[in-house]
Amino acid sequence: MSHLIVQVVLDTPLDFCFDYRYPVASEDTQLPQVGQLIVVPFGRRTEVGLVVGIKNHSEVNEKKLKDALSLVEGVPPLHREWIDLCRFAASYYQRSLGEVALPSIPKKIRHLGKLALKRALKSLDEKNGKFLSERKEKPRLHQAQQNAVSAIMHSCGFAPYVLYGVTGSGKTEIYLHSIEQVLDRSPDAQILVMVPEINLTPQLETSVCNRFPHENIATLHSRLTESERLKNWLKIASGKARIILGTRLAVLAPAPKLALIIVDEEHDPSYKQQEGLRYSARDLAVWRASQLKIPVVLGSATPSLESWQHVLTGRYIKLELPERAAKDAVLPAIKLIDTSKQLLNKGLSGELINAIQRRLEKGEQSLLFLNRRGYAPVITCEACGWISSCERCTAYMVYHKSHRLLRCHHCGLERPVPRVCPDCGNADLQALGQGTQRVEEGLKICFPDARVLRIDADSTSRKGSLQQALFSIHRGEVDIIIGTQMIAKGHDFRNLTLVGVLNPDTALFSHDYRSSERLFALLMQVAGRAGRSSLRAGANPSEVLVQTRYPMHPLYQATLSHRYEKYASELLAERKNAGLPPFGYQVLLTAESRKIETALAFLRDAAADIPCKDGIMINEPIPMAMMRIANMERAQLLIESGSRVCLQHMLREWLPQLRSRKTGVRWQIEVDPLSI
Repeated sequence: MSHLIVQVVLDTPLDFCFDYRYPVASEDTQLPQVGQLIVVPFGRRTEVGLVVGIKNHSEVNEKKLKDALSLVEGVPPLHREWIDLCRFAASYYQRSLGEVALPSIPKKIRHLGKLALKRALKSLDEKNGKFLSERKEKPRLHQAQQNAVSAIMHSCGFAPYVLYGVTGSGKTEIYLHSIEQVLDRSPDAQILVMVPEINLTPQLETSVCNRFPHENIATLHSRLTESERLKNWLKIASGKARIILGTRLAVLAPAPKLALIIVDEEHDPSYKQQEGLRYSARDLAVWRASQLKIPVVLGSATPSLESWQHVLTGRYIKLELPERAAKDAVLPAIKLIDTSKQLLNKGLSGELINAIQRRLEKGEQSLLFLNRRGYAPVITCEACGWISSCERCTAYMVYHKSHRLLRCHHCGLERPVPRVCPDCGNADLQALGQGTQRVEEGLKICFPDARVLRIDADSTSRKGSLQQALFSIHRGEVDIIIGTQMIAKGHDFRNLTLVGVLNPDTALFSHDYRSSERLFALLMQVAGRAGRSSLRAGANPSEVLVQTRYPMHPLYQATLSHRYEKYASELLAERKNAGLPPFGYQVLLTAESRKIETALAFLRDAAADIPCKDGIMINEPIPMAMMRIANMERAQLLIESGSRVCLQHMLREWLPQLRSRKTGVRWQIEVDPLSI
């Protein structure tokens, strides 16, 4: 009996292939192919690996090689372009190929769930029955929208577009028209559409399924059950799914016939994975489009400064939508309310309360935005100064009144609210500050007849609860919405005419140089929820009221005119002077240990070992802003350079030394960090 040698990658940090013998018993034996999944012995375990090479002989003594056990039946070979994508991600983000490729494959395949795989294979041709309906009449595109669709459709090969349009300008319609034309042009083409957050997926899925009721559509995001993920992944890998909708993990979907990639709200930091493989899905989407020579559309009302700089230098093509899509719809007027000179009632200024009352009288909806869930950020004792701090983190425990709990939003620790001060026994404990629960309570007192709905991670934790809440808003069953950033983006509420922004000032004092960019984008997004439909005769224009103690801050002044370009130019000038991205490149090494001294010592030793220091700036190791989480002390080492190539070359030489260290310190490398 003869055999072949298969080169297999496994989900391990070891950055090389493992050779296995593959017995060929007869001419009828199914031969392996590159891209197939294969079952192999690994130590005392059985693992599923990916075949990345086939040869006749091994450099290893073949007597020491183990036999592969079997191929994974029913899963099509994953195409070479997908393997190349995983190779690039592994190389750039400094992981092994197996750590990139294998975790992107459903667990039910990797854990050899044969029954689940068999069921999923039977359902590959299922259409989207729950959405089947008569195709609705398509909205007519205005001239700027037509120009954008035409540019995308006339692309020859790789073309990166930044679809820059004010909120409500009809970017989704451009996506839908582009999808339709690609599907009409090619009978087997696949389109990938990405959104930054899970809660935006159902809304986009509904829009796409209603427009394309007879197409095979697959979604990929982390809240799918393992069976759902398996079924959808197989649809994609087999080429049967024509339209793929998903969050950042969808960028690694093995679609063999991709013809167009769309990244909605491309500026959103949620596209950056913060655990495990710390990749930017937006950047991988652009690389994938370049690899496949297809267009990629990056849509945003406030493009990331990286993408905007590419527009200014001509690397990306700008498609602009300067006006709202609905006839007579105008951008809301933004007004700053100085709260440093007035007392607030339940956290609301008198002007905001009066504005809400006027909207209630007209039967219109209002949205209050506060990016802090819970009832209050902290409980304190005024007698002795005790504060509800987390014993495992350098953070306060947030008061959740509905459950009488103190909860740490970093490590998840929960404690019952003490009846008296743990330090001095004082019974008069005070809740300081405001969260969404406290604002909800205040709204019900100020407007007892209004229908108030809170939308945050606590109120939408049950499956389907967010969709139900959104349906209630669309059906007009809600008068006032109070929510966090999960309600600030992407949603289209036609009867919403007033937005109030509560206490956004904390971002002004952040240590993170990206905080101004993020706050401006968030304010523009939440402001864009108002006034998206045509202005009715005799109706007042929509408005946005921002409560701030610093109304003269340049960021707030920039929001008044909705002038993204002007503020982006100012931020880019600051970044250029400081050598910060997009004019410089960064790598962050983080370390965790039970003692902060141990973590800092590890980072100092690691910095001393960095080779080829020319063109590289090594900052002093420092404790992280959130120094302790879950009883682990954390520190960081920031490395900067004006050359991406220089950084990558340094990492390739440096990381093998780091990996060989026996330190007892947990560490992570992050390329292009978003949070420092």
